[in-house]
This record gives sequence, structure tokens and C-alpha cells, in this order.
Amino acid sequence: MRDSTQTDRDRGMRGRDSSGNGEGQRHRQDPDRGQGQGQGDGRRRLSGNKAIQIARQYLESLTGQPAESVSALNRTRDGWAVTLEVVELERVPRSTDILGSYRVEVDNEGELLGYDRIHRYYRNQAGGE
Repeated sequence: MRDSTQTDRDRGMRGRDSSGNGEGQRHRQDPDRGQGQGQGDGRRRLSGNKAIQIARQYLESLTGQPAESVSALNRTRDGWAVTLEVVELERVPRSTDILGSYRVEVDNEGELLGYDRIHRYYRNQAGGE
């Protein structure tokens, strides 16, 4: 019984498998996915980087305009809120372009929860207001 306990502790704490059957390597890859959360495909939580990519795609398809930059990224209870800047009206000189700030919310699976234009401003406005 003591040998069994030691083997379990080695697998759980250090990710090693003394039996040589490969289970230790599989366990070693899982710590970032959480422990004790049950079986699954490992895609429980969306990363911030992936949330930005998905939010850009949604916003571009909804507005028909490409997102110029990301100005905020916040974890929410249900997923992510991404604030993206979009050029809504190009003008000459560029400093007088009109931009919009859009908040796009996606859940942990990457599904769109909603989006809003939260601010509209000239590119040359310092501080955004």
C-alpha cells in the first residue's frame, strides 16, 4: 500500500510515472488546464490572445470595417470583454479621422455575447474625450 501511495504522489505532484507506461507524461501536460475538473477536451477557458482574435473577426463582420487596434482586454465572469478601435471615417489629414471604440464580449467558448460602440472621437483627440 505504501508503494502505491508513493507512486500516486509522484504522478500527481511531479508528473512522473515510475511504471514506465507513459501516464506520467500525459499528466505532466495537464497542469495548465486545471486539476480535478473532470474529463474534457481541455478547451474550458479561452486565452486572452484568442479572445482578441475572435472579437476582431466578429467586429469586422458586423461593421464591415477592420479593427485598427486593441485598447482594452478584460476577463469577465462569462468570458472576455475586448475594446477595439475602428476607423469609421477616413479624412485628410489622418489626424481628423473619426474612430469608434467598440466593446465586444465573447464567452469562454468564443461565442459572441454582444457588442456596443462605446465612444466616437477624432483621431487627434488627446485623452479620448
